[in-house]
Amino acid sequence: MTKSDIVDIISSSVGLTKVETEAVVNGFMETVIDAMKRGEHIELRGFGSFKVVKRAQRVARNPKTNEEVIVPEQYAPILKISKDFKESVNKTLSM
Repeated sequence: MTKSDIVDIISSSVGLTKVETEAVVNGFMETVIDAMKRGEHIELRGFGSFKVVKRAQRVARNPKTNEEVIVPEQYAPILKISKDFKESVNKTLSM
């Protein structure tokens, strides 16, 4: 599913035009990205939470040459899915 598909589905179910719906979806995405750039935690009950985690420097191995490589510390955005969301997906797909 693409962003365009999401816009189409929301537009038809809410009654907004596709242009208005796309503006809302883009606004949501920009808001989440900007908040995460500031290191903020975003919680959407029933869906999940977005947060930024700091990954420590580590030693990795290049599988082609078997040479050790230093991976510097970095910040990574993550999405942790809520328990209800996980259970719902698991129930539906297990049937």
